[in-house]
Amino acid sequence: MRKLFGRIGAFLQTPVGVILTATVVWHIVMRLAKIPVNYLFSTVLLVVDCAVAFYLLDRLVYFFSQFVLPIQNPKYRQEIYTRVKNFDTDSKRGPALFIKNGRVIMHEGEADKHGPGVIVLDTASAAVLRTDTEIKDTIGPGVKFTMGNEYVAGSVDLRAQWQFIGPAVSDQPFLNPVPTSPKDYNETQSRRQQTSGLTRDGFEVSPTISIKFSIKRPRERKPTESGVISQYGYDADSVRNAITREVIQLGTSDNNQTRMEWNKLPTHLVVNIWREYIRKFKLGDLFTSSGISGLQTIEDMINKRVKQSDVVALDDTGAPTGEWVASLEYKQLQSRGLEILDVRIHNVVFDPEMEQQTISQWSAEWMKIAKKEEKHLEEKEALIETASREEASKTFARIASSQFSDKPTLPQQNYFKTLQLLIDPLRKFVLNESSANSDMETELRKLNEIWKWLLDNSAEPAPRNTQGKDKL
Repeated sequence: MRKLFGRIGAFLQTPVGVILTATVVWHIVMRLAKIPVNYLFSTVLLVVDCAVAFYLLDRLVYFFSQFVLPIQNPKYRQEIYTRVKNFDTDSKRGPALFIKNGRVIMHEGEADKHGPGVIVLDTASAAVLRTDTEIKDTIGPGVKFTMGNEYVAGSVDLRAQWQFIGPAVSDQPFLNPVPTSPKDYNETQSRRQQTSGLTRDGFEVSPTISIKFSIKRPRERKPTESGVISQYGYDADSVRNAITREVIQLGTSDNNQTRMEWNKLPTHLVVNIWREYIRKFKLGDLFTSSGISGLQTIEDMINKRVKQSDVVALDDTGAPTGEWVASLEYKQLQSRGLEILDVRIHNVVFDPEMEQQTISQWSAEWMKIAKKEEKHLEEKEALIETASREEASKTFARIASSQFSDKPTLPQQNYFKTLQLLIDPLRKFVLNESSANSDMETELRKLNEIWKWLLDNSAEPAPRNTQGKDKL
């Protein structure tokens, strides 16, 4: 009964209901006043009033519907008029949707309507329409009028997006094995496993990886069908490929298949590349105080793999081989209409016990290396000492014999004179090379004393001794 009265009340609020109600009331008043009425004339007048009311209502709806949406295309006027006219008729109208930043916003029950509808997209959104049997159209920012049985197959955000995976800054998945609560522990371990990888020497490393990506943008910005130019760039082919070209991810536990969303693919590819390269480096190679570290090399190679069609290959130790290979990840991104703008690796965490073990191993190896270096230095020092001694002997002989090297001389009759000729060049050499050196000054003082002693003794003639002379 309430539903029936509700329908009657809704009808009476329409122009026809108002005219019919006014006519009935007027005839009741005329009958109570006993004024004669021509019912044929009243019937004709009622029909004319209804026709005029219908026409005025239709034209007013057509006029005011132009201001419901920001339409710029003249052909959209009839479309918006049809949607507004059928808005109160649930059986005829389709969904009225708003897509903001790639998210579909609708009232409850809008998705169940299958008639002609309308979709409004902001400048950062795009979508793909389909029916139950085929993909229909790719739509960009602006207004789109949908046909019957069309619905949104998927929507995307045209803005550049950042995704962060791996441990949070406050996470300590290795330091705190005993959690404060099971929920926090499971969440921490889940973030740890997102980027977990093993180094070449078997240590588990889990960094935070940040990825900046977006739908591939066109070189030149062009207006959409609605006349809107998006500041983020809109390429219909890229949007269509991102939504319609599915990637199936196989489950590891029950071998199930799940559809990977378009904005999850960049993360999936980057993590796989990270795990591929981390196996080429030892834990100690990831962190160096000088030169390019292993982490910097991995970060640089990941960026090249997702931005270039060809990259230089690395061997099993992380060294470049010089061979150029094709980047499959770059091809996958291109085929899906995506592009990765930047990849960064930071907040690297690993088991501190492994770090201590690495330090102990490094200390043991360092001691071995230090002993080898010490032995090598001792051997080198001995060789240098021998060579220096030989060089000093040659220098001494050259300086001491400088007085006898110009021309041949007869043997001296005075032995002290001969010694003077030997000592005098040495004394002059030491005098020139002393330069405030205390050791050289001491040697010079000794030579001066010997020189004086020779001068004192050279005045006395030495006894002639033929036998001794021959010995000299």
